[in-house]
Amino acid sequence: MITALMENQVMALKEKGVAAEYLSSTQTSQVRDNIHGELESGNPSMRLLYVTPELIATTGFMLKLTKLHSRGLLNLIAVDEAHCISTWGHDFRPSYRKLASLRKRLPDVPILALTATAVPKVQVDVIESLNMEKPLVLKSSFNRPNIYYEVRFKDLLKDPYDDLTDLIKSCGDVCGIVYCLERTMCDDLASHLSKNGISCAAYHAGLNNKLRTSVLDDWISAKTQVVVATVAFGMGIDRKDVRIVCHFNIPKSMVSFYQESGRAGRDQQPSRSILYYGIDDRKKMQFILNKPDNKKSQDGSPKKSVDEFNSMVEYCETSGCRRKKILDSFGEQVSTSVCKKTCDACKDPNLVMKNLEELKTMCSLRNRIGSSQIFINSSSKSFGEVEFSEYWSRDDEAIPSEDDISDDDDDDDDDGIDDVEGFTQTPLSSKSRLIEKMELLQRAEEKYYQNKNPKQSNKLDKNAISETTRESCNQRLLNAIKQTQQRLDNFLIDPETSSTFLENECYKKYGKTGKSFYLSQVASTVRWLSTANTTDLTSRLATIGQSPTSKKSTEVEPSSISNHAMKMNKKDDDENVTSGHPSSPSTNTYNDIKLPPIPSFSEFVNKKTKNDSNPSPLKRSRFH
Repeated sequence: MITALMENQVMALKEKGVAAEYLSSTQTSQVRDNIHGELESGNPSMRLLYVTPELIATTGFMLKLTKLHSRGLLNLIAVDEAHCISTWGHDFRPSYRKLASLRKRLPDVPILALTATAVPKVQVDVIESLNMEKPLVLKSSFNRPNIYYEVRFKDLLKDPYDDLTDLIKSCGDVCGIVYCLERTMCDDLASHLSKNGISCAAYHAGLNNKLRTSVLDDWISAKTQVVVATVAFGMGIDRKDVRIVCHFNIPKSMVSFYQESGRAGRDQQPSRSILYYGIDDRKKMQFILNKPDNKKSQDGSPKKSVDEFNSMVEYCETSGCRRKKILDSFGEQVSTSVCKKTCDACKDPNLVMKNLEELKTMCSLRNRIGSSQIFINSSSKSFGEVEFSEYWSRDDEAIPSEDDISDDDDDDDDDGIDDVEGFTQTPLSSKSRLIEKMELLQRAEEKYYQNKNPKQSNKLDKNAISETTRESCNQRLLNAIKQTQQRLDNFLIDPETSSTFLENECYKKYGKTGKSFYLSQVASTVRWLSTANTTDLTSRLATIGQSPTSKKSTEVEPSSISNHAMKMNKKDDDENVTSGHPSSPSTNTYNDIKLPPIPSFSEFVNKKTKNDSNPSPLKRSRFH
């Protein structure tokens, strides 16, 4: 990213008639030799030379600077993005620390340090690190009055991808940046926006240099409207007409958020900063930052990174003026009146309060229902003496390590983080990736036991799904469907056909993987039925060839139910016709059956539960 920054600025300076050059490993050897040759000439024509901190630290280049200084040709050393030199900065880079040697080698050359995101502690650290004695400090306000700040809650949106699409379209044909923490999310989101008619491209370190340069050039020249990028994109890029900056994940710190959102509206025209806040994003980042081996704690303690992140959580989860929270974090004390309703919390406080209450309720419900790792089904004894111990939790989903989060797009910088793409959890890719992982595990398990002797292969048999287990699961789903019917005012649906379809769906997906995954999927389906509405049921069950609202039973594909079950349905239809009544869904047979109460975990473990359930329902044979 540093190379792109230098190249962009040099190009802009040349357009303004300033003789500027830059040195980079991406240049051809001929170009670099020409620049070095000009530095050694008697009267070099260039006025500005951009280099990386790593190059300055080399003995050869420092010797060239010393010779220029001795000839009176070195007039100023400017350190851009100076906050990178501070261990308290949000983007600390060890290579910047080596710039401290400049003062010792070139004691009388003026040094200029520039940064737009330095809190008071960082300002002090920059001055001390560069050995600047009594420097002139020029500061301007951190307030960006032309930017409107807003937070949208992913958990309250029907589809965050669609919401972002509608948001960008509502802004018209304007320039925008969307920031993501993971490369795979950049690709997925860029693809989604493109399919919906938005001129868009992804930009991250996973792309080759040629493609990244092309994406950057197209965006700067307005050929591309929106760039979906990892967090380093835009550093030093001088495009003034960016009208909207969206963060699709919560940033790591307020300083990062300020710097990235501040790339909007540099021409002082009205612009927008939209942050999409999700509970899962927050938990993922908290997990990473709280790891004992957290290597991002530059001051030696993870507490600093955690505190910085908590300031962003507070920005999202409290109802006060967002502008004031930003300025307070930079030590700039102002009243809320400075906002002038240019944030959602000041413009519509009632709506923000309502959304926060809904978010709080949702989190509380999720903690009660979704955070427990073990769900014990009390019906385990009543259905054919099959024990259920179902492992299912949102918290069990793969959480990426800190290396999964893209932090820097500079391929030349060893501090750049490579993300593991397999752990992304975007709406477009998570399902397919999970299926791929399960199939891979299944094949690995089968191959493993094929190579074992018969005694060892018994381990696989213990994890096999028996007919009794499938019958019990089908009955459990049947009862759940009937309870759902009652909850939805006897919504017309064939319970037996539907339960058979759902059970086969679970078996087809996880049957070969093992009993634990299969039971977990059944449990997940039961919980889905407890909250599903008529639209959800219609959508999911429509694929079995029946209309959920039909008053007559319909035939199901032979592949979805057993032959024996089909004969039973036919027999029921014959009886209905004989009695003079049309064939209709069975709604009375099991309506009064209730699942036994769920015992406590200790009761289950100690096997002291009493079998107080109703007699076992009719068992149905299965089709393999």
